[in-house]
Amino acid sequence: MRNTLPYARSGQVIGLLGGSFDPAHEGHAHISREAMKRFGLQQVWWLMSPGNPLKTKGPASVEQRIEHAKKVVDHPRIVLTALETQLGTRYTAETLARLQMLYPGVRFVWLMGADNLAQFHLWRDWQDIMARVPVAVLARPGDRLAARCSKAARLYRAARLAPQQSHTLPYMVPPRWCFMNIPMAAQSSSQIRAKGHWPKR
Repeated sequence: MRNTLPYARSGQVIGLLGGSFDPAHEGHAHISREAMKRFGLQQVWWLMSPGNPLKTKGPASVEQRIEHAKKVVDHPRIVLTALETQLGTRYTAETLARLQMLYPGVRFVWLMGADNLAQFHLWRDWQDIMARVPVAVLARPGDRLAARCSKAARLYRAARLAPQQSHTLPYMVPPRWCFMNIPMAAQSSSQIRAKGHWPKR
């Protein structure tokens, strides 16, 4: 696994898509391409986590997940990383704090599926995340109502940006978020594991 950090210069707009990617699939690639298009992102970095604190079982090794992800996505502006392993951070708020320190002037946007927004209030220091970076929420099949009625959506109702203004999101002062409905692949990592197409944990 490479120890070098991805390159980014001041002024660039970069989306961060976190998760276990256990395994990565076309849905991850699709949401990344759509995010670049809808929010004017210059790159999307996949942050392959050492382990999801909300899950009891650990994922496959980071090296194994990155090797598999290389077969799933081939896009010059989607960057596969193990940044949390390299930085020694476990929680998103910690990771964002370190990245903002390491990349002054870079405009980061946190990307998440609507399913994550529904449980966002369970994340460690989730309000710090909202205070640090704009958040782009991309709707997945079956998750829209739960996400829109979530604690985070209610608390930050006034900070929500209209979808028609999505390209301005990276330049807004947080807290600011945008909920975007897009055609989504229904494929999920858990379905792939259940079918035996990925090593059991």
